[in-house]
Amino acid sequence: MSAKEDAKGRRPGKGKAKSIRILLGVGYWVQGFRCFPWMAVNFFLKDSVKVDSSTLQILQNSVNLPMVGKPIYGVVSDAVYISGQHRVPYIAIGAFLQAMSWLTIVILSQSNISIVTLSLYLLLSNLGASVAEVANDAIVAEMGKSENSQSASSGELQSFVWMASSVGGVLGNLLGGAAIDRFSPQSMFIFFGLLLVLQFLITISVPERSLNLPKSPSNVGIRKQLSELSAALQKPEIAYSIAWFAASYAIIPALTGTMFFYQTQYLKIDAAVLGISKVFGQVVTLLWGIIYNRSLKSVQPRKLIETIQATMAVFMISDVLFVKGIYRQMGVPDSIYIVVFSGVLEVLFFFKILPFSILIAQLCPRGCEGSLMAFVMSAVALAFIVSGYLGVALASYLGVTGNDFSGLPLSLLIQAVCTFLPLFSSSWIPDQKSKTRTE
Repeated sequence: MSAKEDAKGRRPGKGKAKSIRILLGVGYWVQGFRCFPWMAVNFFLKDSVKVDSSTLQILQNSVNLPMVGKPIYGVVSDAVYISGQHRVPYIAIGAFLQAMSWLTIVILSQSNISIVTLSLYLLLSNLGASVAEVANDAIVAEMGKSENSQSASSGELQSFVWMASSVGGVLGNLLGGAAIDRFSPQSMFIFFGLLLVLQFLITISVPERSLNLPKSPSNVGIRKQLSELSAALQKPEIAYSIAWFAASYAIIPALTGTMFFYQTQYLKIDAAVLGISKVFGQVVTLLWGIIYNRSLKSVQPRKLIETIQATMAVFMISDVLFVKGIYRQMGVPDSIYIVVFSGVLEVLFFFKILPFSILIAQLCPRGCEGSLMAFVMSAVALAFIVSGYLGVALASYLGVTGNDFSGLPLSLLIQAVCTFLPLFSSSWIPDQKSKTRTE
């Protein structure tokens, strides 16, 4: 019997690949499409719940707290099996929690819904999204280590799910921008809730055994799983890689809020232009996944990540020229710059995740893929929070406010310098995938 055949003499490739692509394609597409209802949330809070801007910002950040708990969900997914399965059931649970949350918000919003009640259901929705994302990421990581899956090992599966998420993001932004003027927020919530119901039904129809995931010890217990995660994090190549990756985000003072005020209040840019900018960014993200899959899979992750980091810094320097009016003097309209350059810079922050996730999949010991990948994403989430606080502190120190942008060019220059700094310690990232596979 061929080495490529299973114990029953069947070649597992096509059936397994189809099941995996259906499950992950739908999962990551819905994950990207989440921008659709969240676009309506802001209008609902402003127009229906009547919150002020500070309350809106506090709520937007607070409801993302479940994202920080991803390592916990990863440990549970790795250690606790449900009916002999430990990935698919968690995707189904995540879809169910999200669907229940959005549809319940629709029902409650027919009468007066309090800000506290709405926040709780949005928290529950993000909890469901986090659980589903952890399980999806764990499957991708497991397949990336599978000796029987050549395409997954080469990064094809990672780029496939990246593109699925990007397509969802493009459609979510396009449809959201068109629907917000034609339908009520409740109608948009219903539409997304029904999509989640469809995802739930598709997920429960895919038995985990059909995915032929790499074997891992079952029901090892949460304590043992935590011990294995701790052991994985003590490996220098893993610890240093994650530390560098998180620091490469945290060290950059985020000025997104300041730039938003500069574009809308000072330049008087229409909101539709900002929406188009986001769509353009999503399209670029989709193209990045395609280009990576076709041309960049053989490039060492470290070199690719370094290049992306340097490109981010160059775009930030370009923002300095934009704020100083250099491009305007060259005849480039502000709206064109915002759509193209600002749209690309916004998504460049996430380009590093694709090659880094492939590297971590290679480094990760078998049995703790879910918890380790979740730990990485949690570290990134915390890094973005730190980055945001640094941005607020920098803008405050240089006197940049909603009415005074005289210190903005210097702020952007400091931001660019901070983006360059991680390049001096990029040796923390292993540069040869062939030496990073961990059994």
